Amino acid sequence: MDIAKTIKELRESTGMSRKDFSEYTGIPVRTLEDWEAGRRTPPEYIPKLLAYQIKFEDIKAVKKKTNDAISIITDPEGKKIVLINDIHFKSRRSIDWGKIEQYLKQYVGRYYEILETSERVYIGTDFPDEYSHSRDTKNSKGANKKAKANAIAALGELIEIATDKAESQDFEGKHGNKAKYGWYRYNTRFGIPVYNEEDVLERYNIFRARILVRRDKDGKLYLYDIVTIKRETSTPLESKTVR
Repeated sequence: MDIAKTIKELRESTGMSRKDFSEYTGIPVRTLEDWEAGRRTPPEYIPKLLAYQIKFEDIKAVKKKTNDAISIITDPEGKKIVLINDIHFKSRRSIDWGKIEQYLKQYVGRYYEILETSERVYIGTDFPDEYSHSRDTKNSKGANKKAKANAIAALGELIEIATDKAESQDFEGKHGNKAKYGWYRYNTRFGIPVYNEEDVLERYNIFRARILVRRDKDGKLYLYDIVTIKRETSTPLESKTVR
């Protein structure tokens, strides 16, 4: 892999824009642009240093500084929860899944690392359509439907905190084309804020979901859908808990 592509993939793995990544690493934006475009070639040790910095520093803390809309907390049992504060769809009705599909296309070509397994999960061209128009999406209702619509704001974080990898069954005989080497599923959790009549945050409703991943003929893992999103019946997180 050439250096330009490596640097671009390292930056995209953090979910940061060039501006945010520049602030994080101290590398000028113009220099990053030139490196990623192949107009200039950095020393060979640069990608290794960036990879080390990304792996061993608290990326989530940095991302929180640049994007307060998303944060990750740990519950009393030590399990991670992604809190999504940037709510695009407040109503449970009239969700435009066509717009959601268009929104998700910005993720195509990126990858995110599952922290528990150190696996890279890529976003393929089939994901936006599957997420927006799958049977799971069509069958979702009420709060669960609204939660799936808003989960798009934290796609990378939901992958990062995924746990409990397990082999999954062959869905509708798709092993032969989209998942030549099988399917896997992981568990993930996220919180959606609930506001009172004065638009003051009262609590977070917590949802659990399964990340469905396929391993294609190229050997890579690709995100296929986030399914079975369901609100947890336990007591929601009060706003003071996450301050």
